[in-house]
Parts: sequence; C-alpha cells; structure tokens
Amino acid sequence: QVQLVESGGGLVLAGGSLRLSCAASGSIFSSNAMGWFRQAPGKQREWVGHISGDGVTNYADSVKGRFTISGDNAKNTVYLQMSGLNPEDTGVYYCFADADRRYWGQGTQVTVSS
Repeated sequence: QVQLVESGGGLVLAGGSLRLSCAASGSIFSSNAMGWFRQAPGKQREWVGHISGDGVTNYADSVKGRFTISGDNAKNTVYLQMSGLNPEDTGVYYCFADADRRYWGQGTQVTVSS
C-alpha cells in the first residue's frame, strides 16, 4: 500500500506561481515513477507530467516550459512547481505513484484568477 498526501494548492492571480507537494509513504521506493494529473471543472482528468525513478521528467505540451516536476528521495516527496499560471490551469491536481499499481492522492485545488 502507498499513501499520497498533496498540499500547496490555493488561489493565485494569472501569471503567478504555486508549488504543490506530494508526500508518499508506505511501499514506495525511489525507483517508482510519480507525477501529476489535473481535472478542470466539467472535463476529464488529464496528465500533467511525471518523473521516473531515474529522474527523467516528461510533461504535457500545455504545461511544458511553465511547470517543473522534481523529487526528493530522502523525503519521498515529489513537487510540482508551476509558474506563468493562467485560468486554464484551474482544477484539482492529483498526485500519482506507480508501484504495484497506480495510487492516487486526494487532490488539491488550484484556482487561477484573471
């Protein structure tokens, strides 16, 4: 079992920045991939990006160049640094971890106001 707890969401003005954190506990190892999805109101959940066990990152085109995913293996924590936020980035952000199966966090709300 893996438990994921996100934090760091909130309300920000367009053009601003936020950093989300996802703390993992349980049967999670540094070799496991972790990342983020988001879900905007009335839309399907979409992949934002992830970091592999060897530190390689991949991002959706919509966030490339604005969002950065990093990990702290000592803390079993993954971060999503978001900058240049716009109202289209509004949604609930979910952390995931791929271990024996995919685990999800509870989600954290990000609201970008124009």
